[in-house]
Amino acid sequence: MTPEQLPETAAGELLTLQRAAFLAEARAHHDLDLPPLLETLEQVRAVFADPAVTVWGLRDGSRIVAAVRLRVHGDAAQIGRLAVAPDRQCEGLGTALLLAAEAAAPAAVRTFRLTTGEFSAGPLRLYARNGYRETHRTPEGVHELVHLEKVRVRARS
Repeated sequence: MTPEQLPETAAGELLTLQRAAFLAEARAHHDLDLPPLLETLEQVRAVFADPAVTVWGLRDGSRIVAAVRLRVHGDAAQIGRLAVAPDRQCEGLGTALLLAAEAAAPAAVRTFRLTTGEFSAGPLRLYARNGYRETHRTPEGVHELVHLEKVRVRARS
């Protein structure tokens, strides 16, 4: 599977994937009001219309099995909504998509940032394995959001 930039026409399927993937996180946090579960189809479509955002996905045949968003603002990029279909987790798809999104970021991006819930054990391990370090935590309902950051490493010429 090769990461591809998803078109706006994938918004509905993306929303379905997102809800399926984030349900486990909601259970772990005892919070069914996580933003990825509350987002509407219109809000997902608006993401595609934002020129600062690209949405990347992995397809198995015609099915989107993983997706991630990359929002660029100056020399920083926010990675968000990394989602892998529940039946395809633990196959390395999240890692592949995370690295592909980082590689696709404009050259001006020096720092990648993301957040996840404090009880998101799998995502926290994935981010740590890929060089992300916790910078701080903020309260979010009944749990905390963990803020992570990674400095982009440039190849020496």
